[in-house]
Amino acid sequence: MADYTFYTVPMSRGQIARWALHEAGADYEQVLVDWASRPPELVAANPMNKVPTLIHHAPEGDRVITECAAICAYLADLHAEADLFPRDEEKADYYRWLFFAAGPLEQAVVSRAMGWDVPEGKSGMAGFGTYERTIDVMEGLLSGRDWVCGARFTMADVYVGSQIDWGLNFGSIPPLPAFAAYAERLRTRAGYQSAKAIDRDLIKAARAGENG
Repeated sequence: MADYTFYTVPMSRGQIARWALHEAGADYEQVLVDWASRPPELVAANPMNKVPTLIHHAPEGDRVITECAAICAYLADLHAEADLFPRDEEKADYYRWLFFAAGPLEQAVVSRAMGWDVPEGKSGMAGFGTYERTIDVMEGLLSGRDWVCGARFTMADVYVGSQIDWGLNFGSIPPLPAFAAYAERLRTRAGYQSAKAIDRDLIKAARAGENG
């Protein structure tokens, strides 16, 4: 049995978790989820019925990890050999921006895509304030450094980078020079390339099946 069972759908946030698994060098078995008939093991593991869901088959028993940011952080912590966990001087930036991307950035992007407007004078009640402010903050970070923690790639870049990369591809994040340059750096990584190749092939096969 592989160390991890990975429940995913190719065209989903599961791409983030797969990239994290590849960066960590983790041994995993994928289970592709059909939304019409979700595996009972997935439903039991994650009552939200969402992907990605990761089950770590640890020696003392199975552990369930959900939510992409948590999956990224967990894999970095357990796979020290991959050197993706922050050093002491990097921890403030690592945790700050990992959770910024999981909170304000994702909220801002989803709210904009849904056409939800923050009422006048209510931005303080929204975790992201405004879409424009959130994007400005993210641009400010990536204009002054190569990676989230400075000069070194960490697992925070898998999560933050996925948000930026996905946003650029689908137009939910503006193609600012700092974002485009960051995405190009991410795309040169072997872990990114191997993980994305799997999902691209799965998406291509699914579309071919739909077209007969």
